[in-house]
Amino acid sequence: MPSLLDAWRHAPTHRRVWALAAPMILSNLSVPLVALVDATVIGHLPHTQQLGAVVVGGSLYAMLVGVFGILRMSATGFAAQAAGRGDGSALRRVLLQSLALAGLIALLVGLLAIPLSDLALRLMRPSAQLDALTRDFFHARLLGLPATLASAALVGWLLGTQNARGALAVMLTTNLLNVALNLWFVLGLDWGVLGSARASVIAEWCGALLGLVLAWRTLRRHPGVLPVRTLSQWRSWRALLAVNRDILIRSLALHLVFFLITVQGTRLGDATVAGNALLLNGLLVVAFALDGLAHAVEALCGHAIGAGDRVTLRRSLVVAGGWSLLGSLAFALLFLLGGRLFVELQSDIVEVRAAAYPYLPYLALLPLIAVWSYLLDGLFIGATRAREMRNAMLVSLALGLLAGWLLQDLGNHGLWLAFLCFMSMRGICLAIQAQLLRQRNAWLAPNH
Repeated sequence: MPSLLDAWRHAPTHRRVWALAAPMILSNLSVPLVALVDATVIGHLPHTQQLGAVVVGGSLYAMLVGVFGILRMSATGFAAQAAGRGDGSALRRVLLQSLALAGLIALLVGLLAIPLSDLALRLMRPSAQLDALTRDFFHARLLGLPATLASAALVGWLLGTQNARGALAVMLTTNLLNVALNLWFVLGLDWGVLGSARASVIAEWCGALLGLVLAWRTLRRHPGVLPVRTLSQWRSWRALLAVNRDILIRSLALHLVFFLITVQGTRLGDATVAGNALLLNGLLVVAFALDGLAHAVEALCGHAIGAGDRVTLRRSLVVAGGWSLLGSLAFALLFLLGGRLFVELQSDIVEVRAAAYPYLPYLALLPLIAVWSYLLDGLFIGATRAREMRNAMLVSLALGLLAGWLLQDLGNHGLWLAFLCFMSMRGICLAIQAQLLRQRNAWLAPNH
């Protein structure tokens, strides 16, 4: 077994990591770019409530969609392991099953979204104008839900087959088209908040259609047949559904944290919720950039597990971990030195800027704390070890909520400190789970 230094020095692994990570970092950075453009375009309109509507409505939609990021994660893990085994038939089954789940989930979530959003807005207690604008934005965004979920499954499957360029094409097409249409609809056509929502819907459908074309082309390189008979058998669905169930629970817990931040911020005032949102856009940039390396870990480690290659598994994790640490240091320095400029670029509303400035030190700390959970998430997803991910997240959530309750008298400072505690515990709990699996020599063992 090579040492950590030997693993880091393995040049082919660096090339493989960056061949996957670079396209995913580029495509991932386009996701917060959309959020930044939304905030910047709406933030330069005259009323604070317009920015608040995009922030709150976007948060509600992101919670729904983000929770069902399970579709991307499970597709990546199972596709990577199938590719590692050289099983083209399993690749076809995973793709079809993932798209079928996306369609079913879109139908169910679409039926529940409006009553759930009504409940959420009552909990937030926004002003009447903010409430009305938020509802308009959110209801319009729901038209893109089926395409958003299908795209998540397609991107995950493409990444699992190590077709990072295909995943890049889908995400860049969706997000750059979203940016262009946002500028046109909001500033050019003066459609305001509804223009921002309509831009997203059109872009999401275009991205999903492109993903279907690229998946069909990718299958040409992986000979096999679609095992139609097994699709009607429960055992062919059991592993996929079990992993999706556990990742769903994990994702619900994660997005509950961000939702509670929005709820508490809204109770502290319109300017506070908007200011927190501008800072959390910084975390989005960090998360999506470092997640590019985590995605490489998913694909490479999943492939290594499918092939039973312990050395490649170790090398992939060490190399991606080293680059992740360097990236987190760079982001921490960036926010430490340029945090005020980052806020000012997003909004020229004086009260929103003033609400954000005092909390910039927390933003600078976040990359150093959050990097470990992103990296280890990639390992667990590639291994389809969803149960362990779920358990680590639930422990982290409980400790984060306890910290939030103990620190509530500190206002927004207490909210940020509790969030830092939660992110710290995510990394620690995953590391403990990973070590327990290593001690049992279970990383390459079947887990279903």
